[in-house]
Amino acid sequence: MTEPAHIWRQIEELMTGAHGRVTLVAPFIKREVLAATLSAVPASVESIECITRWVPEEVAAGVSDPEIIELAEDDKRLRIALCPSLHAKLYLTGERCLIGSANLTGKATGRVTNPNIEILVEVSATHPEVGRVLAEIEACAIEAAPHMAALVRRQAELLKEHRPAASDQLREEAQQGWYPVTRRPEAVYPYYCGRARFGRSVEAAILRDLAFLGVPAGLTEAEFSDWVESRLREIPALRALVEGDRLTNVDLQHALQEQAGLTDEQAKRATETIAAWLRHFGRFYTDVGTWELRHGRELS
Repeated sequence: MTEPAHIWRQIEELMTGAHGRVTLVAPFIKREVLAATLSAVPASVESIECITRWVPEEVAAGVSDPEIIELAEDDKRLRIALCPSLHAKLYLTGERCLIGSANLTGKATGRVTNPNIEILVEVSATHPEVGRVLAEIEACAIEAAPHMAALVRRQAELLKEHRPAASDQLREEAQQGWYPVTRRPEAVYPYYCGRARFGRSVEAAILRDLAFLGVPAGLTEAEFSDWVESRLREIPALRALVEGDRLTNVDLQHALQEQAGLTDEQAKRATETIAAWLRHFGRFYTDVGTWELRHGRELS
């Protein structure tokens, strides 16, 4: 029978023999496991690159720690980058490379009781598939920053407050019930990427929207807009619009009242906010008066 910490022994042995540069690629990374990994890397290694992803829902579930950014303060060799679509697990030192299923977490590496069943296989660092994955990562990864880590943690804590013991089905239902509350959608991306700060009430609204949108850290503005628009299209009250029809503000207000149980005033405010988000993040525009949401851009 395999020893419980077999995966960790593989990683530790690889790190101990490292020279030159180390590359760690895993979607889920826990602070304690990364710290132990760094401790195993010889002082002669000059560069340690760590690529991961930070998704609020995953951080809330406890499978990943954005606080690994703090380790980069203590070990100046460490650089952390984010790749939102990352799923590969790869550990590279010199000519040696481990690939497989194991993340840098306690359960994956066997550093805790009741570990996962995982596999890591050694291949040559020159294997074409290793090169392909690293090239794709390099093309899309962006450097992590403390403000990203802090924002993801705040979103995760908000999610835990709203759904402390939610099942996957309940989480999905909660997200489907989301509609935006931030009145100024143009403020959301600047706040997300750390370019702007706002008053407490505005920040609270943006934080709520980001948390329930489930936006991973590290998206470009175009990727962010695509993500938001796709989530807006999932709002049940917008079904008629998504299916290609026009949608009046009155129809949307009535749908929100019926489906979300909003009062007249709440539905009116939500309708105005949703329309603003659709105009900003999607290809929709509104006519004046008793307006309609329509597909396309308004001609100037």
